[in-house]
Amino acid sequence: MAMAMAMDSNSGGGGGGEDFAVGCLLSIKTSLGEEFEGQVITFDRPSNILVLQEGLKSGGSGARRNIRLLKANYIKEFAFLGQAEDPLDLQKCYLDLHTLQSKEDSAIRQAEIDAERIGVGVTVEAQSIFDALSKTLPVRWDKTVIVVMNEVRVSSPYLSESVTGGTPAANERVRKVLELERRRLQARVVGQ
Repeated sequence: MAMAMAMDSNSGGGGGGEDFAVGCLLSIKTSLGEEFEGQVITFDRPSNILVLQEGLKSGGSGARRNIRLLKANYIKEFAFLGQAEDPLDLQKCYLDLHTLQSKEDSAIRQAEIDAERIGVGVTVEAQSIFDALSKTLPVRWDKTVIVVMNEVRVSSPYLSESVTGGTPAANERVRKVLELERRRLQARVVGQ
């Protein structure tokens, strides 16, 4: 009986199956051994995905809640806990816009940092050398030139002889890392 209350019969043709009723509270056990409680926001029959809102026990309208998308075939068993108000009632929805804006700003900054690490107009080999140098030294691209520690420059074809600028110690360190990476790249090509 509890299962029947948690599901609505699909009287319209085209499948004749059952859907999870919006707003019902469920206790769910997944086939992966996870147990949680949530409120049904929606059920998408074509993808067989159940959208649930977790965190209902934390109370208050401003409490944090998680939205979980779950393939219905991963549900091992569930129990109907009751019916609640519409989870999508705009009068009771709370969005922490400040936190969302901070997350967006952080993601944009990280994407910009990641984009700066990708050389434009350089070979795969040059990018591999850049990535190897970046593991131990601060590096950036200046068009197709790798700039290490803001003083040592490595130009195409990115050989030891292509290293210029900087102190002799910094220059030598960059040459050593460059030679090791070149050997590793050659070993990878031979091994293929």
